Amino acid sequence: MANSDEHRTRARRPLAWSVLAAGLAGLVLSACSSPPAHKDAAPKPKPTTTTSSTAPAPACPLTGLPAPGGSVPQRPAMAVKIDNYPAGRPQSGLDKADIVFEEPVEGGITRFAAVFQCQNAALIGPVRSARNIDIGILGQLGNPLIAHVGGIDPVIANIEASPLVNVDIGDSQSLMIHPAGRVAPDSDYTSTAIVYGTHPTMTTPPQPLFTYTAAPPAGGTPVSLVHIDFSGTSNVTWKWNATTNTFQRYYNYLTPDMLANGVQNAAANVVVQYVQISYGPWAENSEGGLEVQADLYPDASGTATVFRNGVAIPATWHRTTLGSPTQYLDAAGNPIPMAPGRTWVELVPNSIIATTTP
Repeated sequence: MANSDEHRTRARRPLAWSVLAAGLAGLVLSACSSPPAHKDAAPKPKPTTTTSSTAPAPACPLTGLPAPGGSVPQRPAMAVKIDNYPAGRPQSGLDKADIVFEEPVEGGITRFAAVFQCQNAALIGPVRSARNIDIGILGQLGNPLIAHVGGIDPVIANIEASPLVNVDIGDSQSLMIHPAGRVAPDSDYTSTAIVYGTHPTMTTPPQPLFTYTAAPPAGGTPVSLVHIDFSGTSNVTWKWNATTNTFQRYYNYLTPDMLANGVQNAAANVVVQYVQISYGPWAENSEGGLEVQADLYPDASGTATVFRNGVAIPATWHRTTLGSPTQYLDAAGNPIPMAPGRTWVELVPNSIIATTTP
């Protein structure tokens, strides 16, 4: 038994010395490699970052594009009523607008309600009179300024009673610019600086009307051309340009719709919104042309097509109140996002059908 115990004792000695040696070696290595205690407590330097690399630039509320100069202007939306009768062309300032609404008026012609917010325009026009349909179009922008030259008494009274802020530039020559070579009634122009200067204490930007995505949603049908024959004076064609990623505007298929500065009207998004219209009760001109009324709210709805990135997306539209934005919904009831950039909304009487070319 003694021999057996001694054998076990001898057998354990090499293992015990090995463990002790390993422990001593560990202490030596630890003493050699571990930094002093006060260095362990020192915080590690953080990588240097900049705001531009970590935070997206503020976006313009009505285009989804980065705001010029890195900040959204602290001002409301501003709409200007612009003539679109052939004698009023070429217009100025539409290339600086965030959204353009094309509305039917008496006699089968159209006018523009050009909405500005993020960009400045030194010359806008020719500016013409307001219409009752402007209240329904612009009410979704909150408390926008509406710049125009006059209007019939019932229309002006309705604008004054609405959330829109009435700016009749015909009230003062100081609100007008008269470019050389233009004759009445298409000689009255203005600018964003002039119109915003009438209400300098209004500093609240509008809420977005749309959401935006770089890529179009699935399910669109490729198109190269959209044709809307409002009338003989407003026979509109939009042609897709893959190079600029915009739809470019033409008249009668072939004639480019050019502005006075040589820029062709174009938009990242074209929305064809079919609306129910009626006429009256007021005459708008000496020829007896009746005021065009459109059913845009409340709880108004209809069909539409959203064109973006060279594709057509069938939609329905719905609007609950004057102050709520128009919703353009896909077949599943989801809002259709727009491409970042200018949106042109064509308010088309539902007696007219727009055609497309694949």
